[in-house]
Amino acid sequence: MTIFLIIPFPPLSSLLIHFAHLFKKGSLHCSKRVLRGTLILCCVSLLVEDCLGSKARHFKWDVEYMFRSPDCLEHVVMGINGQFPGPTIRARAGDTIVVELTNKLHTEGVVIHWHGIRQLGTPWADGTASISQCVINPGETFVYRYKVDKAGTYFYHGHYGMQRSAGLYGSLIVDVAEGEKEPFHYDGEFNLLLSDWWHQGVHDQEVALSSRPFRWIGEPQTLLINGRGQYNCSLAAHFSNSSATQCKLRGNEQCAPQILHVLPNKTYRIRLASTTALASLNLAIANHKLVVVEADGNNVEPFAVDDVDIYSGESYSVLLTTNQNPKTNYWISVSVRGRLPKTPPALTILNYQPTPASNLPKLPPPLSPRWNDYDHSKSFSKKILSSKGSPKPPVNHDRRIYLLNTQNTINGFTKWAINNVSLQLPITPYLGSIRFGLKNAFDLKTPPEKFSPEYDVMKPPANPNSTYGNGVYLININTTVDVILQNANALSENVSEIHPWHLHGHDFWVLGYGEGKFKDEDEKRFNLKNPPLRNSVVIFPYGWTALRFVADNPGVWAFHCHIEPHLHMGMGVVFAEGVHHVKGIPKSAMACGLTGKMMTMNNNGHN
Repeated sequence: MTIFLIIPFPPLSSLLIHFAHLFKKGSLHCSKRVLRGTLILCCVSLLVEDCLGSKARHFKWDVEYMFRSPDCLEHVVMGINGQFPGPTIRARAGDTIVVELTNKLHTEGVVIHWHGIRQLGTPWADGTASISQCVINPGETFVYRYKVDKAGTYFYHGHYGMQRSAGLYGSLIVDVAEGEKEPFHYDGEFNLLLSDWWHQGVHDQEVALSSRPFRWIGEPQTLLINGRGQYNCSLAAHFSNSSATQCKLRGNEQCAPQILHVLPNKTYRIRLASTTALASLNLAIANHKLVVVEADGNNVEPFAVDDVDIYSGESYSVLLTTNQNPKTNYWISVSVRGRLPKTPPALTILNYQPTPASNLPKLPPPLSPRWNDYDHSKSFSKKILSSKGSPKPPVNHDRRIYLLNTQNTINGFTKWAINNVSLQLPITPYLGSIRFGLKNAFDLKTPPEKFSPEYDVMKPPANPNSTYGNGVYLININTTVDVILQNANALSENVSEIHPWHLHGHDFWVLGYGEGKFKDEDEKRFNLKNPPLRNSVVIFPYGWTALRFVADNPGVWAFHCHIEPHLHMGMGVVFAEGVHHVKGIPKSAMACGLTGKMMTMNNNGHN
């Protein structure tokens, strides 16, 4: 009988670094025996890593401003390595991503959030300014190193100021681990990253949102598909009643649509992700059904629809079968939902080969649902259920937090608030100040966990005045937390907006949606059988959404509305759990505020 001894070897990179360190110290003499032994160990370590199938994938990025014409008009955009959108990261579940990020913006800091990646064991790599790390200053380099533990459709984006609105985003695709298979079949794959675009620069937008009197940024001028749209013309002008002119594009322009080339009678996976700053969207492909199979990196029970509603921060995979007339092409249309659409739809073409891509579809683009048809939106959201074998939520909760979303004023400035507190982040990152027990870094008083039962969510606030705050919800590790997101009327009469919320560091179960104010008896309607696991979810106007998650990831995590101007105006909260378990925080992540002063004093020999 042969017995195999499994030895846990360190990573190859660690061995080589240690080897070089010994040479540098002069403590290693170059005997043939030592060299041979070290090389054998390195080779075995490399073999073990390769057998396990996981890899370290390295990227070197420069973030910089550049000129680009995303909608056929030239503007300044924020890009990476000269690309807009930024480079697509592709990895397998279990891989380690290493991004060496250099800030070349000259006058402002930057961070990047890896949206949907839970950062298990690496909370400092979450990329949230003032929460998980200090901003990366101009000229500085920061190394993000984290593991992608779960296959799915994700993306990344700037998480400082309104840099997502400036174009700092890209796709992050995680395939199943080596040797594993997806639970659904497809012959090919496309990736569509959806965004919105303003002609007004983000710095002007930031000033406008913080002005007194308040200046709203307005609706986006253009919707973009993979960073491409058309502002001053339309691909389907001959079907339109508007004054839009027909686009005359050669195909090599920066604003020319990326056409999806397909073969008849095949099945294609289309990955969708929305990094919009404001717009809720609806995607449809003329004459084709779409089968939803994944939501936010979690497999769902497949269901077929004519169109897909997708809110900022969400991602999906849909399966498309090319079973229509192959002698023609078909429109792919993306339109605005939830807001009076002043932005024309984004269009591209599904090209059935060998039909020439230049042959425009013979029928008009598909009509999207009416912008305020919330019954359609709710119907779609309620069809999303977890696939068989998915983790089920705990039956009971240990703590329930009610978060009332309101529009308020503070000293004449228009703000968004949660339980009457508008979030204003501190200088020192929470992760460092909590981990090292620093005082005076943020408000130690816990924010309100509920709102007054007398509050009328159907009317503007009787008292619109609010206050700033930066307190934290401290959560016991491994406890089960319910969050009830409660929507309400804004400052103006008969106005309640859609708010898509995103939780960092976790997936949560969506237990249910409801109308009006949440009541205790609504808990009887919770879905505990097969609720979907998500990292982003919507609350509909004048309604509530119930979530449940397990606080099993030590760190400090943002939970906020994913509409960029709403977060900028204070619409978010911060959760902290098990921070004392966090080890190995890089000094470069905490080199600002009180943590920076602490490290300086320690380096100078002070206690």
